[in-house]
Amino acid sequence: MTKKGTDIVSYITIIGWAIAMICGTRAESKFHLNQSLVLILANILWGIIGKILAFIPIVGWLAIPIGYLIILVLWIIGLVSAIQGTEKEIPLLGGLKILS
Repeated sequence: MTKKGTDIVSYITIIGWAIAMICGTRAESKFHLNQSLVLILANILWGIIGKILAFIPIVGWLAIPIGYLIILVLWIIGLVSAIQGTEKEIPLLGGLKILS
């Protein structure tokens, strides 16, 4: 798989990330693999927080969809960056480095 293909596939669900990690060009695509992993983990973490916030009337009902909307926007920014072939960090979470 080419670098651009690996970058794009890494943003398509956790299965796409695993395929990109196993079959793709890991050394060249480390940036986008890391960015998409950060987004996947943020989504999981927000899901856990959302379960807790769901018990708080109105606050939880508003916070949960807003959090998921923010993650969606960050995902779109990362995907567009991968499609364009640039290594632009996503806002808020882009500075986190999980893969070294």
